[in-house]
Amino acid sequence: MIEKIKQFFETHMAPDSSAMDQDPEHALRLAVAVLLFEVAESDYKQHPDEKAALLLAVQEHFRLAPGEADELLGLAEAEHADSTDYFQFTRLINQHYSPRQKVDLIEALWRVAFSDSELHHYEEHVIRRLADLLYVPHTEFIAAKHRVANP
Repeated sequence: MIEKIKQFFETHMAPDSSAMDQDPEHALRLAVAVLLFEVAESDYKQHPDEKAALLLAVQEHFRLAPGEADELLGLAEAEHADSTDYFQFTRLINQHYSPRQKVDLIEALWRVAFSDSELHHYEEHVIRRLADLLYVPHTEFIAAKHRVANP
């Protein structure tokens, strides 16, 4: 498993990677999945509803089959364990996502946070920090939260 992850990063995430130049979607998918995973893990609880929300978010965001979404989340979990900051992930997203796509991502993060019917202050803190790093205006951050909390 570790070799598979290393190979993925060498192929898709290296700054000078030709695969990244040709198809940044692979690296973007992983970056988004890691951020979603970060929100789910930020309250230090592994709730089954959050796991299901993570899987659904990845499936919907990227139109993946359940098996593909599981594999992406496995890679995201491993990358999350090895990461020390958000910059490498938010940088990719900032380079390739439109402002609307970034707001959609913030909504997906809120859906994961609210999936267990309990918004922990750590989850909110992480989403606020990610919104700042993604240059999502505070008004959009709040509007996304309200859209998810009050469907």
